[in-house]
Amino acid sequence: MSVNRAVVVDPSAPEWLVLRDVEAPSPRYDEAVVRVEAVSLNRGEVHRAQGAQAGHRPGWDLAGVVEQAASDGSGPREGQRVVGMLPLGAWARRVAVPTVALAPLPEGVSFAQAATLPVAGMTALYALSKGGLLLERPVLVTGATGGVGSFALQLGRLSGARLVAHVRKPDQEAEVRANGAEAVLVGEELPADTPLGRHHLVVESVGGGTLGKALTLLAEDGVCVSLGASASPEVTFNTAQFFLTGRASLYGFILFAELRRFEPASIGLARLASLVDRGLIKPAISVEAPWTEVADLTRQLIDRRYAGKAVLHLSD
Repeated sequence: MSVNRAVVVDPSAPEWLVLRDVEAPSPRYDEAVVRVEAVSLNRGEVHRAQGAQAGHRPGWDLAGVVEQAASDGSGPREGQRVVGMLPLGAWARRVAVPTVALAPLPEGVSFAQAATLPVAGMTALYALSKGGLLLERPVLVTGATGGVGSFALQLGRLSGARLVAHVRKPDQEAEVRANGAEAVLVGEELPADTPLGRHHLVVESVGGGTLGKALTLLAEDGVCVSLGASASPEVTFNTAQFFLTGRASLYGFILFAELRRFEPASIGLARLASLVDRGLIKPAISVEAPWTEVADLTRQLIDRRYAGKAVLHLSD
């Protein structure tokens, strides 16, 4: 087996990230060893890495090939193409992954496409589930050109929702309409009213004033799922407009907590991979590059130079 390498935090390096030789994975009985072929970047893991202790190994999303199946007989077999996720350390050439966090890949799904599915895809999938049956229900998606937002629109369209997308720039309107948006709100701030009135569900990833306004756009029994704060973690809002709506709620969403409570990641990953394979959803990949460029892509993500997902391709 070749020497294992990984992206590791080094405070003296550009964007705190470098490639280093690391130890080979030592799998537990319920873990498979995966040779990783592609990973994707998420804003949360990037921000955590910048300021982490030296030696920290970031990374959540991965796609690759099983080199060693789990010894307990669970999960994918040796040689199978897979998509998976880890709470830490996925940005490595070889990793040990619990089989409950792995799903086989259909042949029609590339490693790059698969690498976008774990955090962004499943966040969108489970955030939408907080609204229950979405058929003909008005659903607002903020940050609609981002990784989560793009998946939320496409999955919401498949669910029969009536979708409103919020974007910052006019040139982003065509993209979100293609993904299923019936109406588009353009600008830094949400308006006081939207074309579909009040919303049964809001998938909110911007934070700050956007979250504050979104809370006042809920319908009775509506829920706002807060899953990020790309603009600001601080928010003020009109509490009277919120509680006088009646039974409206704000839901704090963390994907790993959802997975611990509801179902293993393998189920959602398999569902999303099947949808990609059938052409029903398409990952929004803005940038692809070799993993030697991880520092540069990290800086581009922080500076918002691309809206969709960035994928790194790994090599020995």
